[in-house]
Amino acid sequence: MKKFLKTTAAFALGLSLIFGLFSPAQAAPDTSVSNKQNFSTDVIYQIFTDRFSDGNPANNPTGAAFDGTCTNLRLYCGGDWQGIINKINDGYLTGMGITAIWISQPVENIYSIINYSGVNNTAYHGYWARDFKKTNPAYGTIADFQNLIAAAHAKNIKVIIDFAPNHTSPASSDQPSFAENGRLYNNGTLLGGYTNDTQNLFHHNGGTDFSTIENGIYKNLYDLADLNHNNSTVDVYLKDAIKMWLDLGIDGIRMDAVKHMPFGWQKSFMATVNNYKPVFTFGEWFLGVNEVSPENHQFANESGMSLLDFRFAQKVRQVFRDNTDNMYGLKAMLEGSAADYAQVDDQVTFIDNHDMERFHASNANRRKLEQALAFTLTSRGVPAIYYGTEQYMSGGTDPDNRARIPSFSTSTTAYQVIQKLAPLRKSNPAIAYGSTQERWINNDVLIYERKFGGNVAVVAVNRNLNTPASISGLVTSLPQGSYNDVLGGLLNGNALTVGTGGAASNFTLAAGGTAVWQYTTATATPTIGHVGPMMAKPGVTITIDGRGFGSTKGTVYFGTTAVTGANITAWEDTEIKVKIPAVAGGIYNIKIANAAGTESNVYDNFEVLSGDQVSVRFVVNNATTALGQNVYLTGSVSELGNWDPAKAIGPMYNQVVYQYPNWYYDVSVPAGKTIEFKFLKKQGSTVTWEGGSNHTFTAPASGTATINVNWQP
Repeated sequence: MKKFLKTTAAFALGLSLIFGLFSPAQAAPDTSVSNKQNFSTDVIYQIFTDRFSDGNPANNPTGAAFDGTCTNLRLYCGGDWQGIINKINDGYLTGMGITAIWISQPVENIYSIINYSGVNNTAYHGYWARDFKKTNPAYGTIADFQNLIAAAHAKNIKVIIDFAPNHTSPASSDQPSFAENGRLYNNGTLLGGYTNDTQNLFHHNGGTDFSTIENGIYKNLYDLADLNHNNSTVDVYLKDAIKMWLDLGIDGIRMDAVKHMPFGWQKSFMATVNNYKPVFTFGEWFLGVNEVSPENHQFANESGMSLLDFRFAQKVRQVFRDNTDNMYGLKAMLEGSAADYAQVDDQVTFIDNHDMERFHASNANRRKLEQALAFTLTSRGVPAIYYGTEQYMSGGTDPDNRARIPSFSTSTTAYQVIQKLAPLRKSNPAIAYGSTQERWINNDVLIYERKFGGNVAVVAVNRNLNTPASISGLVTSLPQGSYNDVLGGLLNGNALTVGTGGAASNFTLAAGGTAVWQYTTATATPTIGHVGPMMAKPGVTITIDGRGFGSTKGTVYFGTTAVTGANITAWEDTEIKVKIPAVAGGIYNIKIANAAGTESNVYDNFEVLSGDQVSVRFVVNNATTALGQNVYLTGSVSELGNWDPAKAIGPMYNQVVYQYPNWYYDVSVPAGKTIEFKFLKKQGSTVTWEGGSNHTFTAPASGTATINVNWQP
């Protein structure tokens, strides 16, 4: 769904966020945590568990692994799940308007202290896994985790866990005594270690130089023991582990290092999640400043998970923090990302996190941070706020960006900006689901409009901290009337008067000013705002959110296939739950018709899987190519493109696990199904098919497989 509309801006000036009045017809805000598939109405708060609050000193590590003063940021500081529970119960998070928390990976980590260049390091961050089916005792027990889920849900807060299935822990190929040798345990039972890896649980291809995507997938990230996802033991173990956490009641998953795991395996992993207990899932694919990656977009559009929107974050930092780009660059990012991401509203937006310098510098004007927050909270996507941002925490790269939160003050301006804007995601569907339209722009000012049906939010930001902006000629979709700044002047915003045709009266937007004006109204025409998950097999129940569906069951269409009656398990004015019909695998448009037959908009790019999925490595030998020519795979199922060269899988790899002229790729295919396939070579629009008969194989019912064939001339 492309959600950025372009208009011609007659004028230009500073950046300022805008929203307006509530209509009496406004629906009651949705506060439920039952919808685990849709986070468009949520604001996520990312908590580095060890650095938040020590609620139970009894579970703190002992000896050299612990620093209760949190002076040494490479050691444990004592934060735990009980500390998070305490801050949920005392209202700190709910008072800020937070409706979801993203916590550190909860699994058991190594206990070793690793000395790098004379500096001791611990697994306080949660990324050095030892056993994905046990908890990190420094965070708490399984009972503590269940208490965290219960406490969060009681306050209508969803819980997202970090999950890092790319690797275990640091290991050395020739020193088995280093750290814990990357050893992997299955609920306490040793599966194997990095050296003497007779079961091939890990990759042993050296460390990545990040030169290619293939190099990053099949080689180690730094010295981390890189799991071999083509190994059936590893595959089944990781999928069973995530089912365990799903059974414990989690509402979402943040997948670490998705750029560094086989894409086909990750699609099969997401199929496992979506076919079992679907929850909103987003991955981490780092992008640098001004980096735009087609592979990143393709992953988000085809893997079944969303991504952390680094493209958004980097541009916001340039415009609001570093002054290395302007509002035209911000607009271009919004337009470009809306075109490139099939579901741009599902990408998770942020301004900083644990892998980059904090947005705020200790000597910087705080208004920069406050404006960046306001922009993020009112833009498309799912906003995530890094813990302590509301307290103006500063800090450079890891571990300086991971200090203990210094205060839980509720009186900071940043806290109050979040407090005022976060609830709009539930009360105004324009913020959760709306299109984005630039209404007024110059180097320093952006005024943009979010719109969903008759619901409107207008946001104005002037990033120039010294010079006010004279705004004239502004036209919006706001109905005629007067609109107060939702922020109540907190960021020096003003009221807005709108005349006929949406024309706003001339006004001055203060230096560093930000205003938000809004209008909400009932929606008569059925309008879909979100569908989740966007990939699953027939029979799985998906959730459709929006407005104006009515209270009586109508019809849901997957392409031309109509679903009615008992296969629609719930139908409310703002939400529908429906079972995917028994249609062939492929990409479908979804729309609904209400009981009166009035049809909604179309929500596109939904993938119906051919069934449960497994990851299979396809290898073709002796496929020589000309310069610029690459090898692709297609076959008899939709997951392989249904013989369509334009939808073929690839380009395949030929450098690490197998070398040219041999090519390989890990692909998600339907489990237990007999599949025909062939390879082809593509160069531009020229396609050269493999000769001979179709290759045939039967995919395993579970686990993984490798299919190795020769190119047929």
